[in-house]
Amino acid sequence: MTPAVTCTAQSTYLTGRLPREHGIVANGWYFRDLNEVWLWRQSNRLVEGPKLWHAARALDPDFRCASTFWWYNMASDVDVAVTPRPLYLADGRKLPDCASDPPELREELTAALGTFPLFRFWGPAADLSSTRWIAAAARHVELTRRPTLQLVYLPHLDYCLQQRGPSGEVAAEVAAVDRVVGELLALCDARKLRPVVLSEYGLTDVVGAVHPNRLLREAGLLAVKVDLGRETLDTARSRAFAVCDHQLAHVYVRRPEDVPAVAALLCGVAGVEQVWGRDGQAAVGLDHPRSGELVLLSAADRWFSYGWWLDDARAPDYARTVNIHAKPGYDPCELLIDPALRLPTLRIAAHLLKSRLGLRSLLELTPLDAGLVRGSHGRPTDDPEDGPLLLTGRPELLPGPRLAATAVHDVLLAHLRAG
Repeated sequence: MTPAVTCTAQSTYLTGRLPREHGIVANGWYFRDLNEVWLWRQSNRLVEGPKLWHAARALDPDFRCASTFWWYNMASDVDVAVTPRPLYLADGRKLPDCASDPPELREELTAALGTFPLFRFWGPAADLSSTRWIAAAARHVELTRRPTLQLVYLPHLDYCLQQRGPSGEVAAEVAAVDRVVGELLALCDARKLRPVVLSEYGLTDVVGAVHPNRLLREAGLLAVKVDLGRETLDTARSRAFAVCDHQLAHVYVRRPEDVPAVAALLCGVAGVEQVWGRDGQAAVGLDHPRSGELVLLSAADRWFSYGWWLDDARAPDYARTVNIHAKPGYDPCELLIDPALRLPTLRIAAHLLKSRLGLRSLLELTPLDAGLVRGSHGRPTDDPEDGPLLLTGRPELLPGPRLAATAVHDVLLAHLRAG
């Protein structure tokens, strides 16, 4: 499906509908009425239409659904929910934590497993520990809440495959995740549960990035605001700008008469494979009001960088930090430590010390060199064997060897019906 990104794929699986109906056109988009670009929102009310658990409850009034780290997990009407949710303090600190419904579940998990390792969930320190924590949380939910269906998101492979690419040294990481999954499968066997293993997308190797916002700026279409010598994106004054998300970018064009010229500008760019207006978006199910006037799809070996600055010295202060809510686009460089930095561990130690003393500082570790990223996703893979998969012990419940993303909803419902 397009885009093959976390929030869109999970929303399609749970609604059985394309983005034109459920509205999740990427991991984030430009909220025109607020004049803000926001990624990684968490409210389930952004997902339009009924969800899988609504259909299941219609069949069985005793049905109970738990969502353990699937996205859009706040303000949801599932029966049990656990999701990452840091504490943002007034002094600027961000503390690792999670949120849950019912609220006491968070306290149970913290007491049993320790605080959710947020900084191991995303960023250059991301590793298997967050995936292990989530798997242990899923075990706790099963043993204490006994849901009819539990949705469990295990994120680890997303990190190393973007850092190193599928052709990189990832065999040990795959084996480690396999062991975690094996422990959950053993629990399923012991409790006579029917597991389904499902991925949202396939990742492929990339050799570089395309920078659509720099192109739009050079064409005089993107405006910046300068503060303290740093440049930030000025969406209100820009005639066109791109919200980049892996291998897809939504281009928001303020004036309808500018759309043809912007499309012509981007069509000729190396690494841009498709430029879709409304007709092209309709062909892939992306024709929703939240989508840009244009949507870009990268070549298979490229991805889209959000940056607009032409001089790294004028990049915004958040560019070199892990700050997913400040950046108006997805930045996989946050998974890396800038190789040009000397003694990065000393920088980290100094930052932590300042934080404990109540002093504010920026932890600037993120490289600005987009060429360091080795894997990406977002477009359908050229080879179906590289794409997402669904594994089940009940193959008779599958409609065939190839499954549309919208069909996952009914496959999961068939597993629930099968008893």
